[in-house]
Amino acid sequence: MPYRPPLVPYETFVADPPELPARAPGEQGAAVVTRAEVVGTDPHGVTLAATTDDGATLAARVESAGDGIIRVRLAEDLAARSRSARALTLVHPQPGPARVSVGGGYVRVDAGGVLAEIRLDPWGLRFLAPDGRLLLAADPGTHDISGRRRTLPLGRSYAAGAPVAWHESFTAPGDERFVGFGEKFTPLDKRGQRPLMWNFDAFGGESDRSHKNVPFYLSDRGYGVLVDSGLPVQFDVCAATHSSVQLLVPDDLLDYYVLAGPTPAEVLDRFDRLTGRPYLPPRWAFGAWISSGFFPDSQQRVLERARLIRERDIPCDVLHLDCYWQVAGNWSDLRWDEEAFPDPAGMLKTLSEQGFRVCLWMNPYLMTGSPLYAEAEAAGYFLRRADGSTYVADTWHGSYPVCAIVDLTNPAAVRWFTGLLRPLLEQGVAVFKTDFAEGVPADAVAHNGMTGVELHNVYALLFNDVVARVTEEVAGHRTVWARSSYLGGQRHSAQWSGDVNATWPGMASTLRGGLSHGLSGVPFWSHDTGGFHGTPEPDLYVRWTQFGALSPLVRLHGTTSRLPWDFPPEAERHAVAALRLRYRLLPYLWSAAVVAARTGTPMLRALLLDTPEDPTAWTVDLQYRLGTDLLVAPVLDPSGRRDVYLPTGADWLDAATGQRHPGGRHLRVDVPIDRLPLYVRHGALIPVLPPAGTVAEGPFRDVTLVSWGGVDGRAVVSDEGGDTLVTAVRDGDTVRVRVDGPLDVRRVSVVGADTPRRVLLDGSPVPVTPFDGWFPA
Repeated sequence: MPYRPPLVPYETFVADPPELPARAPGEQGAAVVTRAEVVGTDPHGVTLAATTDDGATLAARVESAGDGIIRVRLAEDLAARSRSARALTLVHPQPGPARVSVGGGYVRVDAGGVLAEIRLDPWGLRFLAPDGRLLLAADPGTHDISGRRRTLPLGRSYAAGAPVAWHESFTAPGDERFVGFGEKFTPLDKRGQRPLMWNFDAFGGESDRSHKNVPFYLSDRGYGVLVDSGLPVQFDVCAATHSSVQLLVPDDLLDYYVLAGPTPAEVLDRFDRLTGRPYLPPRWAFGAWISSGFFPDSQQRVLERARLIRERDIPCDVLHLDCYWQVAGNWSDLRWDEEAFPDPAGMLKTLSEQGFRVCLWMNPYLMTGSPLYAEAEAAGYFLRRADGSTYVADTWHGSYPVCAIVDLTNPAAVRWFTGLLRPLLEQGVAVFKTDFAEGVPADAVAHNGMTGVELHNVYALLFNDVVARVTEEVAGHRTVWARSSYLGGQRHSAQWSGDVNATWPGMASTLRGGLSHGLSGVPFWSHDTGGFHGTPEPDLYVRWTQFGALSPLVRLHGTTSRLPWDFPPEAERHAVAALRLRYRLLPYLWSAAVVAARTGTPMLRALLLDTPEDPTAWTVDLQYRLGTDLLVAPVLDPSGRRDVYLPTGADWLDAATGQRHPGGRHLRVDVPIDRLPLYVRHGALIPVLPPAGTVAEGPFRDVTLVSWGGVDGRAVVSDEGGDTLVTAVRDGDTVRVRVDGPLDVRRVSVVGADTPRRVLLDGSPVPVTPFDGWFPA
């Protein structure tokens, strides 16, 4: 369990996981596989009878789940599935062809990109790359001088005579690095940490608690490990012992996958084959979202915000209305506050005519004071206690009335809940912010018989699935703006980091969470720009908006106003300039989004993703690549100074000055408030648009292509009409640019010391357009 300091309040209602039992002194409890016999082989793998050191026999299976993927299972019966599968399936494997050989006391299962080698007696298991390189090996178990067990190898454990968890351990070289596990706000390299797969109402983003857990990790040795379970899986990443990674799975079986690379991008691609491709949000979602904030609102205020946004030329496509579009004290019965919003249909029509889409806040908890509560409670639409009574919980932690939790395993409750959402979409609402969903108590009971422990993590997926389906039915897209998620949650875009504090450290830990989540298969991520809790000082507001504008998605939201004009004029000017830069970069951002949806690689990319051979890239976690060609290093304290690492494999140009720097080095920079450290890969071709206040429908028009360095380059730009391949070839004092595809390129700019005298665009000379800069003078 995560450590919580004494006397510090966390919740009045606790939705924590049950702790694994502690063994009594002298109690052994661990039954470890010691040897195995082959039961049979087939074109996909091998089935084994595994004997444990207490004399029991378990069923084991090692098989191919596709090229470069090995699946390992251990159970009493191989027909067993995770208890969370009663709600939904998390992993969708397809048996893959394998070359299976038996001989000399070994079994080998060759899945192309990875080979599993099994030693039968004594038991041993290791995974090899096609060239014979060791990827990882099972830890046979270690004991100390007193005979005490230090690791838990393949097997299961008992307490008081009952099985409580399955486990596996892998040896870890002293310099191996591990990333992933979902949206974790801790340092990127998880070595020495104990990630727990349990969704928490995390109260910010500055602890090891997280709203979005993914039982998956990547290693710098060129592989990944995925555990198929919705229960509170625990990983011990070289914490109990520096030489072992341990998996503890309190489920009905152990079911894990080893995914080969060798690159992180290839591992993520294989991860998607098992869990599904990310959903690409509509293009308007990549514009700015501006929120009402978490305080009372009204139709008049919304229309006034919209008027001022357009009047002040602030780029914006989505207006988010938070809790107070509903009657306070009745949340979340999904009904307009008729006094504050007397004509919501008219308001939505007016906003649409002004170029805005509207997002509404909601959650799956219904306050007991709602007029809808009694009927829904009588119909059995909520989670219950073991005695059959409705589980009424303090899900708002004492700050608002208690709630019941909609039971989304009950088809009738889903129909009722969907019936509340559908009229809002038909009225003109574009999208919902799906808040909370981490509060299923461990002792709750669901309609389908699941316990709260079994349902807790996957409830977030059920919730987002329900909202996404009805949104697609009415509005034609499946986007939700989600706080909680779990394995396979990349089908729900977008996701944001939750209620982070409006502080400088809060911004830094938020970035770590985004990098970690991107390496866990979720490419479309965002955060409360400006921080959620509290009011950011003006410089922090600017710096956070610069970070937000160069994130996959951007939303300004908090407990107080994040409207630019509610900050000093200079802060407003710089924050709006950052949003305008985002809108100019939309062809680049959209192209990166399309690649992310196709491959599972994130838009906000930890440096290790593109340069896995660079050891420093595995430790840098406060900067990132946005797509492949932009390097972003948000300023993280009031000084404006920070260290920036430029990764190997390329030279980098300062986006503000054009100065060229070699990769593989650190810079210490002092950056004025009107810009942030932003670098462009030498040779990049970046498409930009003229300034605009909204994301235009239809193909990108009037594109300027910016050649960074005026050298050979290549880029693929995605648009509604398909992909366009843009190439640049430097020939003496001439740059020849060719556009193969529908992209409407009108101009070419060149940044760099060696500016060409002439540019040919598809064979015709065009003026070398002076680069107008991405930051205001």
